[in-house]
Formats: sequence, structure tokens, C-alpha cells
Amino acid sequence: MITQRSYSVEPWSVRETELNLDVLAQSESVFALSNGHVGWRGNLDEGEPHGLPGSYLNGVYELHPLPYAEAGYGYPESGQTAINVTNGKILRLLVDDEPFDLRYGRLVSHERLLDLRRGVLERSCEWISPAGSRIRVRSTRLVSLAQRAIAAIAYEVEAVDERARVVIQSELVANEQLPDSVGDPRAAMALESPLESEEHYTDGYRLRLVHRTRRSGLRVAAAADHVVTGPGRTTSRSESRADVARLTVSSVLEPGQALRVEKLVAHGWSGTRSLPAMSDQVDAALAAAAHDGWDGLVGAQRTYLDDFWARADVEVDGDEEIQQAVRFALFHVLQAGARAEERAIPAKGMTGSGYDGHAFWDTEMYVLPLLTYTSPGAVREALRWRQNTLPVARERAAQLGLRGAAFPWRTIEGSEGSAYWPAGTAAFHVNADIADAVVRYVAATGDVAFERDTAVELLVETARLWRSLGHHDHHGAFHLDGVTGPDEYSAIVDDNTYTNLMARANLLAASDVVERHPGQAAELGVDDEESAAWRDAAEAMHIPYNSELGVHEQDAGSTRHQRWDFEGTRPDQYPLLLHFPYFDLYRKQVVKQADLVLAMYTCNSYFDEEHVARNFAYYEPLTVRDSSLSASCQAVIAAQAGHLALAYDYASEAALMDLEDLEHNTRDGLHIASLAGTWMALVAGFGGMRRHGATLAFAPRLPERFSRLAFTLQLCGSRLRVEIRADKASYTLLDGPELTIGHHGEKVELDGSGPVVRAIPPTKPLPAPVQPPHRKPNAR
Repeated sequence: MITQRSYSVEPWSVRETELNLDVLAQSESVFALSNGHVGWRGNLDEGEPHGLPGSYLNGVYELHPLPYAEAGYGYPESGQTAINVTNGKILRLLVDDEPFDLRYGRLVSHERLLDLRRGVLERSCEWISPAGSRIRVRSTRLVSLAQRAIAAIAYEVEAVDERARVVIQSELVANEQLPDSVGDPRAAMALESPLESEEHYTDGYRLRLVHRTRRSGLRVAAAADHVVTGPGRTTSRSESRADVARLTVSSVLEPGQALRVEKLVAHGWSGTRSLPAMSDQVDAALAAAAHDGWDGLVGAQRTYLDDFWARADVEVDGDEEIQQAVRFALFHVLQAGARAEERAIPAKGMTGSGYDGHAFWDTEMYVLPLLTYTSPGAVREALRWRQNTLPVARERAAQLGLRGAAFPWRTIEGSEGSAYWPAGTAAFHVNADIADAVVRYVAATGDVAFERDTAVELLVETARLWRSLGHHDHHGAFHLDGVTGPDEYSAIVDDNTYTNLMARANLLAASDVVERHPGQAAELGVDDEESAAWRDAAEAMHIPYNSELGVHEQDAGSTRHQRWDFEGTRPDQYPLLLHFPYFDLYRKQVVKQADLVLAMYTCNSYFDEEHVARNFAYYEPLTVRDSSLSASCQAVIAAQAGHLALAYDYASEAALMDLEDLEHNTRDGLHIASLAGTWMALVAGFGGMRRHGATLAFAPRLPERFSRLAFTLQLCGSRLRVEIRADKASYTLLDGPELTIGHHGEKVELDGSGPVVRAIPPTKPLPAPVQPPHRKPNAR
């Protein structure tokens, strides 16, 4: 648990100025580097001490049995867990035959800096060994955004005031020992030493290991090459065995002399390619990286990020912590998806082993909106991954007696991996979340080829599920019964408002897209009758409403349930799911994560301003935020309802979730959706951004603490800059075709001739909503 701020506040970096072993695991997550394909936790270069070793390849997993006291039809039989693959980060150091271990000797200084503009992790330290030898160590690490298979380290040790004999051992290590698991022991046994050796090889400065997972049958390869610079007496040798390949470099350093090792590491995996092919693949990746060299990799990283920040930066004046946090968030969300390339974007990215490395629905609803307007290519690839998993989703739908596709609640490779059956079976809203992401991407990019080749199939198969899942009653209304919505403190309910509204949009989008692409529709067997049935269901969709209270119900009849005994719940009994049975939670009015409130954001055209205010006031006292997904969307609707101070507090909670370890589990990996929610809270909350078809509209209002908020978006080939102050907003078309946007209900035409400035109307004061006892966000 972090009891004080661990990182200094700087606009473009995250700096740790001393080594605190009590928060080492959290720092490993914060300082993790990734490109969406390769992920390296921010472990110390020497490998130890560590909180959780972590080297990940997106899509590499092992199978394990799922725990059930009693089996049931349709329950997934095995789960998938992302595994710690071959670790190429390790550079062990010995000084006069003593291991460089920061738990021993005297650590004079230690600093790490995550540079958000350059995309590197820098480290510098000075250490006196138990025998009195003083050395300085400097390292720089990157996971390349330009070359997806490559990560690299430059490691340098310098003798300070007397001669020192130093040895650097650069290693590739497989099947590292991990901390004991506190979960299902059968899963822990299945995941112990998951890699079987197939090849180990060394040649001079070149190392290579190839392994295969025992159960999932995936082949994993890692190779390393080195450039060594040191005094004339520097020597080296290499060796390998099944799980270790090592290059040992020895030198004697006079005061002021340094030994430097530049290490390039290539990663690859496949479920189909042969052992020779995998060896050749990582060797070829090393050759490409060596051609550019260390300086070339660093330069390409900066170039990539310069381009990203030019189209994605968010500027905040008035709160330095939030300025740092939103850039930290943008950087890590980019890392999670930049080079995923037809793979999932996991809930923790590749920063830790939390959630077993699974992807959930929050990818489409939190992460992809940010990437759609800042790095749309990553969205295209993430949605193509969903398309690639359609065969499994169709099988799952058929198993459940439904048509179309039933996408999983949690997964790595496409099959359902949840043993929590109310979600793994009934959280059908995932289908509509994917459809929403598809429609948003096409509207924001105008990518006709994607719509034809990917969107049609995804929208058709998701729509088919809704039509077969739901039914018309005798009055003609269309109902979706027995579903689980986003809020996990309610399950197997009838007519969840979020699910129904999102399904409604899904059905209408599917009906529209088959009209635009009749050839693709015909190939999928869609006829006019089926398309008309989708539209009929959408137009008749039942949305539960309590006319006596004047509010929309989260699901049918939910407002008549007994309220949770908030007054009788102690602060240490949150999160509730760890202290009370789900049976009790399901029967009461208590919300884990904003559900109806999220619907008011995602389906904003359905709700007028009066209902937004009333609904928010009703659900705010019921929402306990036992999920990191909640604060950001509560911030968005609080801002819309005019509660700007409360919105600011919620936005801050989302922004600082990991930098301040608010849920005390950052050690397991970053909360990528909450990080993306930081952007959502600022851009959609205080910027008031909403999508209406292919048009964006804004209704900006700033909290008192902010003097200025500015952000840049990509839209239909154009780059738009929005700058907001207390009384006015300016909109500038930086480049690209002309745009039409909205400002507080007014149409604004942008032709690139300069900023268009509009006044911000004053807000109407409203009574402040209340939160459950002990669950009010920390006031900023």
C-alpha cells in the first residue's frame, strides 16, 4: 500500500527519486514498457529484488482447468492465463565478485524516470558495495513502437573512485520462479513452468531460446544480440542450457572508466510455425534492429511519439497532477494497443498478470474511444481481432441456443474464459459494445473498406443474437430477459436499460449497413425480411421507466428493490463483494459500477437534460464504485448535469488510480480502462464531446480549478484542436478537409482559416447529489 506520493509531479515524465522496496511491485507496473505486442514490466535490470517478474507476448497463454463445485451445461471447461515468457531484461552485475543487489551495501542514490515524450525508461544509481567499491550504473530501456518484435537496453557501469573488477551477465531466462499464487491451486499447478525447451543456442554475442507451452501448444522464441564497449581488457563468453542463455562480459575499470552493453532482444510466437521458422523469425528481427542500432531505435521511438502527441495531447492548466496523469494515461493506453495488430487489448495491457491477461468489454467502451480519435489504426486492428474470433463466438451462441455470435465476457484467444457464469453466460452487452466500437470507428474515419470487409460481418452476427435472444410481448414491445448488464452487483435481470439501448443501436446499425453493402449481406445470408425484423425489434425495444419517481430503471423493477443498508456498512467492508454474498447484493439497490449512468453517456440521444439530472441524482447515492470503471463515466455525467466540482473529483480519481494506487492493486498491473477513462472524463466530461452520427458536438464547461483545457482529435482525415477557458471555447481545424461540429446546440463550420470562438453559456445551479456513506470521492 502506498501511503505517500511515490512520484514527483512533472508534465512529461514520471520520476521516482528513491527506491522504496515496499512499493516495488507498484512501480514495476507504472514503469512498464510495451507496444501492444511485447510487454516488459519495470523490473530492475538485475532481476532482483522484484515484486512480480513480467515479460509478456500478446496472445501467449496457457490453459488451466476452471473451478466448479458443480458442473453445468454451457460452462467453459478451461481458462486461459497469460504467462510470463522468456525474460530478456536481465543484466546481472557483479562488482569485485559481489552481486550488485540494492538490498545490500549502501545505496547512495537511485532514480528512475519514465520519459513520456521519448518512450524510454531511464535509471541512474550510485552504490557502495559491502566491501567499499563505489560504482555508478545508468541504463535506458525501450520497447520499440517502430519495430514491434524488438525491445532494447543500454546498460553502463562506471567505477567512481578506485579500480573495480566488474562482470555483466546478460541473460535470456525462461520459467522464472513467480510469487506464490493465492488463487485456484489447480491453475497454479498448471501454470508452473509452462514452457518446455525446444532449442538453446549461443554464438559469440548472440543468444537464442525457443520454447513451447505445454498445453496450449504455442511456440515462443526470444533472441538477443549485444554491442559491448569497454576498456582493452574486456573479455566475453557465452553459454546456454534449456531455460537460460547467457553472455558474460568481464572488465577491469579504472576510476572514471565505464563498461557499456547495448542489448537488443527480439520476441516472437506462433501456434503454427515450425521451430526453424521461429528461430529464423527472431534472428531476422534482430538483424533489422541491428541495422538501425541503439541510436536508431531511440530516434524512431521519439519520431513515433512526436507524431502521436501531435494528434493526441491533452493540456490542462491549473492542476499539475492531472496534467501529468492524463499524459501518463495516454502513453500507457497507446502502449497497450499500438502494435497489437489483430490481437486483444487486455484489461491490464501488458503491465502485469492481473485478470490473467484477459480482455473484457471495457476495451471497446473505454479504451477504443480514446484510440479512435487519436490512433485509429490500433482500433481497426483490435476490431479485426474480434472478427477473427467470430467462429468461436458463433459456436458459443449455438451452444446457448441462439443465432449469430455470442462474444465472451473475458478472453485471450476468443473463447469464454470466465467461471463466473452470470457474466460468462449472460453479459450479452459485450456484443453491443463491439458493435458500438465498429460504428464509432467507421464514423470517425470514413474507412469504407473496413466497413465492407469487417463491419458488416460483425454488425450482422451481433444483431442476429439480439433478435434470437429477445421477444415481442402481446403489446408488441421487444424485451431482452435474463441478461447481466455492466453492473456486477445485479445479474440475470430483465430489460437492463444499458443493454437494451445498446442492442437497439446495434440492430439499427446492422439494418443500415446491409443496405449500404448488399453484396456482403447476401454472402452472409441476410435478406430483407431479416433486416426488417432487426429494425422492428429496435423500434419496439422496451426501456424500463418508473413514472412515479420520474427516472429510468437500471433494469425492470429495480427501483422497487430494497435499498442496501449503507449506514450499517463499515468502511472496511468495501468492496462489498469481498464481504457479502452475491445473493444479497443481487436483491438490493446497490451499484458496483455506473450502469444506467454509463447508458446516459453512450446512448446520449435517448435522454433529455431533465432526465440526465434526475437519473444521476437517483443513482448517485446507490453507486459504491467498487470498480475502477465507474469514476470516469460518473465524471462525464456529473459534468453534463452541472456538478462540476463533483465531476472534477471523479476525474481525479480515474486519473490517479495507478499513480496513487487508489485500489491498492496496481502491483498486478495498470487499470488501462481507468487510464482511458481519464481522457473520457476530460474530453467528454469537461469538453462535453458527444458523437451524433459522423459529427462531433461539444458542450464544454470547466471546473473552477482548471483555467484552460485543450485537446486534439482526429476526425475523418482532419485534425481538430479544441481549447476551452472559463467563458469561451475555440475550435481550430489544424489540417485536413473542412469540418462541421456542434457547440452547445449551435452548428459550427471549420474551414482551416483560423480558430472559431464561441461563448460558453452559464450553468444552472443544482442541489449537489449525495453518495453512499464512506464512498464520496476524495475532494480535490
